[in-house]
Amino acid sequence: MNKTSYQPKSTIRVYHGYGHKENLVVYGHVLAHKPPIKNRFTDNLLLNIIHLIKLFFVKPIPNKVVQLTWNNQLLETKTAKDGFFKFEWKSNDSVSAGWHPVIVNSVDENKAIVASGEGKIFIPHSTQYGFISDIDDTVLVSHSAETGKKLRVMFTKNPRSRKTFADVVKYYQMLSLAHTTPNLLNPFFYVSSSEWNLYDDLNEFFKYNDLPKGAFLLNEIKKWYQLFKTGKTKHQGKLIRVRRILEVFPKQRFILLGDNSQKDPEIYVSIANKFPQKIVAIYIRNISLEKEKPTNEIFSKLINKDICALQFKHTDEAIAHSKSIGLINFE
Repeated sequence: MNKTSYQPKSTIRVYHGYGHKENLVVYGHVLAHKPPIKNRFTDNLLLNIIHLIKLFFVKPIPNKVVQLTWNNQLLETKTAKDGFFKFEWKSNDSVSAGWHPVIVNSVDENKAIVASGEGKIFIPHSTQYGFISDIDDTVLVSHSAETGKKLRVMFTKNPRSRKTFADVVKYYQMLSLAHTTPNLLNPFFYVSSSEWNLYDDLNEFFKYNDLPKGAFLLNEIKKWYQLFKTGKTKHQGKLIRVRRILEVFPKQRFILLGDNSQKDPEIYVSIANKFPQKIVAIYIRNISLEKEKPTNEIFSKLINKDICALQFKHTDEAIAHSKSIGLINFE
């Protein structure tokens, strides 16, 4: 009898991918046990603490062979040391706009399937605009600049009781319809320094609040002992992810939305100076008064002076500005 190496029970998490016929990408993780699924939403402090901690009790499986079948194409790769995998490919067939299901399988040395995970890939319509948005303190009230407040909110709230900023849902719904129609919504990409551990909770938060559906691009998965450093990962990765979106969609112009709690102003101005003809506007929520002046100084470094840059305290200021520049023109 041939001996085979021990294969721990695993689960495959497949995150929303994105792209078009010439450039498709799907991300995910292979973990040694099934991550917790929150079946009920409660403000019970103890239950929320337990749920959050469980999200960071993950055991990635490195060097695991995973396969993705796309129509008649079989793609294969291996997981990295943190269990992360990435498929990037060109489709042999045309791809219609919309959301398409994808299945990723992990296989053993005999190519037998040992686990499967299902996700979706987002193929945007060829609209005029695309939107790249941060999450924490841009859409979701997070208190990123104050560790104590941030952790208290994370531990005591669930995805349905977390708060959005006033009028941000209204604003993002307006932007999704900017210069297009309800059946051809503008694409949204949510690029955050939050970790992949929080993916399901963020998905639930966006769905529950009726925010535009889009692709999430988050940061490296963290272990339980790194929980108190959540959202503190180096921001170079965020810059790389934003750049990649712009490169994948050369026909669309983009609006960048963030806040001044961390590095969004620097990242977005750097991007705008690298792609001066592809950026229409930069919107930065002013949640840190001490960073208000430095943020305006960063804006002054924009090479293309036709790019609109606004720092705002309340969402209605951003709505009014977007109307004034003709980005949105309806109630």
